[in-house]
Amino acid sequence: MAANQRTTTSRKPRTAARAASRPSRPAPEPDIEDVDEPQPTAAETEAEDKYVTAELCGEELQIIPPGSWRASWQALLNQGQIAAFIENVLHPDDLDTFWEIDPVNAEFYEFIEDAARQAGESLGKSRGPGRSSQRTRRR
Repeated sequence: MAANQRTTTSRKPRTAARAASRPSRPAPEPDIEDVDEPQPTAAETEAEDKYVTAELCGEELQIIPPGSWRASWQALLNQGQIAAFIENVLHPDDLDTFWEIDPVNAEFYEFIEDAARQAGESLGKSRGPGRSSQRTRRR
């Protein structure tokens, strides 16, 4: 091949004009029917058909099992905000009955324990991580 001969390729140079000449894909249109419907809250979605029946002072009430409680609900209980906690975990049809009973703390915690038993769960305390078998070096 001579030094002044060029080889030809089938590749064309890319230019901005060429890219601009290509039609772009249209964006999909949103489904208008779903926009106006109110969306259920996380609590409503999780609670559907997930209640167990537990006994409180001889009355059977429906409650979300402890294993399905949100962390924020557990925090309410741990802070002693039982009213706010109960509003989240008790079935709406049983709220009036709960407030009519007006349980003492021992009765309330027995109710929670019964709910855990009915769900096949344990409310036992977590032991936490075990101690390391290796000793740490002291300085």
